[in-house]
Amino acid sequence: MLEERGRDEYLNVAVGLAILAGIAASDAICGIRLGRLYRGDDHHGAEDLLLTATPDGQKLAATLRRLLGLKDAAHYGVLVVAPRRAYDARRWAALLVERAAEEAER
Repeated sequence: MLEERGRDEYLNVAVGLAILAGIAASDAICGIRLGRLYRGDDHHGAEDLLLTATPDGQKLAATLRRLLGLKDAAHYGVLVVAPRRAYDARRWAALLVERAAEEAER
């Protein structure tokens, strides 16, 4: 989605997908490590759970917080997310997904 040209709204779609990937990865980490997931309406509550899930939970929770900070703009915003933020979101999501894969392989 990030490579599509001529349609700026694809940036919002790409960020939205990155956010969903980050949330799913966080759920996987917490499920594997803690045997439970955050089930509230506010995804920011998952940050606290992720914080306790692993020794590097502080870094992971901060990464999820950054992603969630883009959620309203990506999903509900009238304005297009800046390309730089879209690439950041992809990088942050990849970090969480890679970390979830590591946990799954343990």
